Amino acid sequence: MIRSILVPLDGSTFGEHALPLAMAMAKHMNASLNLIHVHSLLDATYAELQVFDNTLDQELRAKEREYLHSIQNKVQDRLSVPVTIRNVDGDVATVIREQADSLRASWIVMTTHARGPLGRFWLGSTTDELVRHSEIPVVLVHPEGTPDLTRDASIKHLLIPLDGTPLAEQILEPALTIGAAMNADYTLLRVVTPVYPMSLPSEPAIFGNVATDIMDRVEKIHADLKREAMTYLEGVAARLRAKNFKVECRVAIEEQ
Repeated sequence: MIRSILVPLDGSTFGEHALPLAMAMAKHMNASLNLIHVHSLLDATYAELQVFDNTLDQELRAKEREYLHSIQNKVQDRLSVPVTIRNVDGDVATVIREQADSLRASWIVMTTHARGPLGRFWLGSTTDELVRHSEIPVVLVHPEGTPDLTRDASIKHLLIPLDGTPLAEQILEPALTIGAAMNADYTLLRVVTPVYPMSLPSEPAIFGNVATDIMDRVEKIHADLKREAMTYLEGVAARLRAKNFKVECRVAIEEQ
């Protein structure tokens, strides 16, 4: 059951690019949408400059709350599910993880990078830490153009890269969950690493039949790798199709 979706914002337009997709997810999954802004205390951020002023910090905090209320109103006008806001002090990545746990969030949706107040880039610097350590799925949205809250950002197709390991297959459950809610279809992708022979002279004819035989063997190895990869993907796809998911399979050769 999808309970809630957490969207970290930093007060910038770039950060708001996560909202259309988060709104679509909340709508289709009937989940609450929780907007959070992490407040960085001026004395902690600029201690070496000794510019901390309590009044300035309070003014900044008030502007952050005003910003969150403004976004909340815009989003709530287009959703029937609850939209909440929080402005919390602390380290950005730590606060996001703690708030996700407190809200029992099922997803974190955020922009991959953004410039916020006072020139901070915390949505970018925090992404890697969240992806590595978050215990819930993190959906990253790349900013492009101007965020449009009226746009239907429903996902219609998902590309799922797999490498044949159980670890990689852990992505299937969250991917199927979001896809099922939006009636999306899927492509399973396996990328095969090519095999190259030892360096040959620019004129393979020097080796005659030996060079030709080597190249033939390389082509056969590639064909076998592609066949094995497709067999694996079709095996995964068969399990998903049995649950009425629309799945295609594709094998690609890695370009060196």
